[in-house]
Amino acid sequence: MEENKDNERTEIYSERVRAGKRTYFFDVKATRSNDYYLTITESKRRYKDDGFFYEKHKIFLYKEDFNKFVKALNETVDHIKDELMPEVDFDSFDSEDEEQEERKATVATGADSELNWD
Repeated sequence: MEENKDNERTEIYSERVRAGKRTYFFDVKATRSNDYYLTITESKRRYKDDGFFYEKHKIFLYKEDFNKFVKALNETVDHIKDELMPEVDFDSFDSEDEEQEERKATVATGADSELNWD
C-alpha cells in the first residue's frame, strides 16, 4: 500500500550511486501539498532459479530530520575512518571507481581495442 502512495507522488530530483552489486538511489519527491522528502533506496541484484530480481530496501527521510541524519552519518563515517580504520586510504576508492567508469566507457566505445578494421 505504501509503495502505491509513493508512486503517486512527484519525483523532483534523483542521484544514483553504483557500488559493486548494489545501487543506491537518492530521490527527492514532493507530496501533493508540495512538501519535500528524500527516499534512499538500496537495490541489490539477486538470482533465483528462473533468473534474477532486485531486492530493495527503502528509507524515507523527512525535512525535519535532514540535519540530524546528515550529522549522525558524518560522525559515524568519521569514527570509522579516524578511529577504527585509520590505516585505510579511503580516497583510493574514489579513484578506483573513476577507473572502473573509464574502463566501461572504453569498452562501450570500442576505444583502446586491439582489433583494427583497416
